[in-house]
Amino acid sequence: MTTTKAVIKTLKPGKFCVIDGEPCRVLSVTTSAPGKHGGAKARLEAIGIFDNKRRSVVKPAATEIEVPIVNKRVGQVVAIMGETAQIMDMETYETFESKIPEELKGRIKQGGEIIYWILMGRKMLVQIKG
Repeated sequence: MTTTKAVIKTLKPGKFCVIDGEPCRVLSVTTSAPGKHGGAKARLEAIGIFDNKRRSVVKPAATEIEVPIVNKRVGQVVAIMGETAQIMDMETYETFESKIPEELKGRIKQGGEIIYWILMGRKMLVQIKG
């Protein structure tokens, strides 16, 4: 199970949600007052974690939306090959390749430890450990 459910009006900026099948970081949630003929609406603004695209959705404030389960792991950099790094998980010893994000380029060293996240089956390098 890679996602759970949460009510839109309970989401806060910085939390995660799934819009159009893509995990996103919430930028803002604004709610309108309930009207004479309907309930309150919530406008959710978010940015894609993997593709950096802005997304927004307007739904009733009490509607549930998918929230990805973030699995935070520690890995060791085995090799650096241009734009990608080969990482070995420190618990399971599995190896995988992942793209190096712009903010970490030049700072990742071979043999160093990093923190990475697994969201909906996709891996993302987050920060250098230590």
